[in-house]
Amino acid sequence: MLIALLTDIHGNREALSACLAHARLLRVDRLIFLGDYVGYGADPAWVVDTVRSLVDQGAVALLGNHDAAIDGSDEDMNSVAQEAIRWTRNQLGMEQRRFLADLPLTHEEGSVLYVHANGYAPRTWDYMAGPMEAIRHFSRVDAHITFCGHVHVPMLYHMSTTAKVGTFTPVANNDIPLLPTRTWLAVIGAVGQPRDGVAAANYAVFDTARQTLRYLRVPYDTATAARKVREAGLPEKLALRLEQGR
Repeated sequence: MLIALLTDIHGNREALSACLAHARLLRVDRLIFLGDYVGYGADPAWVVDTVRSLVDQGAVALLGNHDAAIDGSDEDMNSVAQEAIRWTRNQLGMEQRRFLADLPLTHEEGSVLYVHANGYAPRTWDYMAGPMEAIRHFSRVDAHITFCGHVHVPMLYHMSTTAKVGTFTPVANNDIPLLPTRTWLAVIGAVGQPRDGVAAANYAVFDTARQTLRYLRVPYDTATAARKVREAGLPEKLALRLEQGR
């Protein structure tokens, strides 16, 4: 089975549309969304409606911190994120807000864990941003493979049977074998707001039969997405991030 993993869409209609079209070409069997459908981007309602429709068709969708902030607190966010969340609240109807509020924090299938931020305390929204955070994860989470987002930069960590932790920066379009002798933490880059210096959208495909993971980059219409951010009156930094990928 091929599972498409998509995270951190952040109201970016153009990026999500491009990734879904790409996934259809690959004939993926399932979609799993790791959270953050809203915040930053100019099309939160369209993104929420699209994801909700896909969930009705069998996709899995999890809660992200920006989703939780729609009907919760935004006090732990920076000023740019706060401004975007407060604008986004006015763009969503009650059904869309209820869909976000009802999303689960985690999803497990056998020894595989899916989560937005981290597996040991999902609602703390701790970032898996480096080797030290990965070590904390491996010491507290029993899953053989964990998929998460939240960082906006693709990265792969693994731990050997002797508890040695390694770090790997994935290259797009290569199948990475997730060996059974290691434990894995895969950080999937952002669909809607990449921050690794490449503007193209990120997502990944997990092959459950072969136990391989393929990171993917999908070019999309960044000019339109950035223009919409500016037209919405959102902070200029958010438009520049789409154009620059950082």
